[in-house]
Amino acid sequence: MTRRVLITGVTGQDGGYLAEHLLAAGDEVVGTVRATDGALERAGLGHLAGDVRLLPLDLRDPDAVRRTVATADADEIYHLAAPTFVPDSWDDPTEVTQAIVTGTAALLAAAGAREGTRVLVASSSEIFGDAGVSPQDESAATRPRSPYGVAKLAAHGLVRTLRERHDRHLVSAVTFNHESPRRPERFLPRKVTAGVAAIATGRADEITLGDLRAVRDWSHAKDVVAGMVLALRHETADDYVLASGVPHTVGDLVDAAFRAAGVERHVTTESGEPRDRVVVNPAFVRPPERWAPVGDPTRAREVLGWRPAYTFDALVAEMVAADLERLGS
Repeated sequence: MTRRVLITGVTGQDGGYLAEHLLAAGDEVVGTVRATDGALERAGLGHLAGDVRLLPLDLRDPDAVRRTVATADADEIYHLAAPTFVPDSWDDPTEVTQAIVTGTAALLAAAGAREGTRVLVASSSEIFGDAGVSPQDESAATRPRSPYGVAKLAAHGLVRTLRERHDRHLVSAVTFNHESPRRPERFLPRKVTAGVAAIATGRADEITLGDLRAVRDWSHAKDVVAGMVLALRHETADDYVLASGVPHTVGDLVDAAFRAAGVERHVTTESGEPRDRVVVNPAFVRPPERWAPVGDPTRAREVLGWRPAYTFDALVAEMVAADLERLGS
């Protein structure tokens, strides 16, 4: 069965992998971007040109959202577009709230006017915050600690409320940290893998980071988007946590990257003193989190049969290999 699918934010990390996943299955893909000219090429997705139809969209414009949904005429909508760098939400909560809450509300309203259209909205582990429990499943308390998390929680609540009130096929995918070689370097995992690759190729001598004890739940973006498809195409719409369920510290990430690059993290100086190539800058260290952001993917595994293909080490190794290739090693 060929489906027509709309992906908002198709040039983002998740959007690109999702488009590839759906095209491989024979689906027709329409994607939104802020500006269409050269968008795929700028995102490193030039190979999708001709296969993905692009539509311009500003999520802060409800009328534009409605027109785009009508033009796409999709059987399924994966709403992925949103600001993704959480620290930016502290600088301007207005923009992140408009893009996430207003955009999601307008999209759900527009899809509701089209009978049978299924919608998945990408939520975030940021909705949990001080949940009072770790790991977090779909029933965990939601006490976000950032403007981004607050906005994502509002969108998450809209999905659940409209699904229950109008019996619509609406899904919220609560994604925990997921990475890939396509992740920008302002995100910690790419900063680590790119930094270690620079050390391995002699372009740098050390890497500066924050708290190496901070815990995260990292998955591969390919596994997460595969889970999204399973969730939206399941016979019953629901909320699903998509996560590895395995906690790792930043230190674990660093050590995995050095192993993958085949270089030593700890070296001996000319004077015979031991030296760590990882420097901790106290300015980068955030206050400790009482409840580690680790997901419990039991529902996705048992109901959807979701089985991630990548381990933590495999994810890090792929990212390091890509960064080494970029540096021409």
